[in-house]
Amino acid sequence: MKNLIAIGLLLLVVLVAANSLFVVRETERAVLLRFGELVDDDIAPGLHVKIPWINQVVKFDGRIQTADAEPTRFLTLEQKALMVDSYAKFRIVDVGQFYVANQGDLRLAQQLLSERINDGLRDQFGSRTLQEVVAGERDDLMIALTTELNEDTANDIGIEVIDVRVKRIDLPDDVRSSVYDRMTTERNREAQELRSRGEELAIGIRADADRQVTIYKAEAYRDAERIRGEGDASATSIYAQAYNKDPEFFSFTRSLNAYRSTFSNKSDFLLIDPESDYFKYLNNRPAN
Repeated sequence: MKNLIAIGLLLLVVLVAANSLFVVRETERAVLLRFGELVDDDIAPGLHVKIPWINQVVKFDGRIQTADAEPTRFLTLEQKALMVDSYAKFRIVDVGQFYVANQGDLRLAQQLLSERINDGLRDQFGSRTLQEVVAGERDDLMIALTTELNEDTANDIGIEVIDVRVKRIDLPDDVRSSVYDRMTTERNREAQELRSRGEELAIGIRADADRQVTIYKAEAYRDAERIRGEGDASATSIYAQAYNKDPEFFSFTRSLNAYRSTFSNKSDFLLIDPESDYFKYLNNRPAN
């Protein structure tokens, strides 16, 4: 019987000790409650003691966390609609205020932060053009939004916003097809302009090439005729010089060439006066 009592007392001591001691890790933030009332809004890391069944410890992750917002529709300065998917990196800096603001519900805190991010994005997008939002000033937009959020989130929710980033920017489904059609039409127009410009350049190049070909042919024909004329003049001059040196021998040579051409084919007939000049050198041939 005494053993059972001793065992029971030992179990009671262990149970009381287990409910009296708790550990807060370096990566955690914690608050201490007494019957649901906040009595210690920031418990330091380490081993601590509490009153069993009276005190309650609520722990939170003290590391950097992510709040992922749902894709939301925003309007730019020129009233162009965009679907923006964003997220934020945050951490708890005031654990007491964090517990009071959302009763320790991390999902509720992320929802509140997402709503504030969307409100900030709506203001930032509404003061910028599409070009500035997509490319030109996106980094400046994110820095401005982060600074604006940190002005009140620490006091209201107990968190510090480390960074806000846009994952994706899309056109809404109801305007995407019309925008794509307009982009296609614009690109086709630009392509047609480039083709027309290229065709115009091609026509000019072909016309210039044809002109140069005509010029080259004319110059070549001119040079050929000039060279041919110079050749004919040189040949005439040579013939004249040769004739003047011995006109009789020149005449005799030409007659021999004519006889050779005329009598080259034995089947040909020649009807001519035997006393004509053609047979001059044949008729005056010395007798053997």
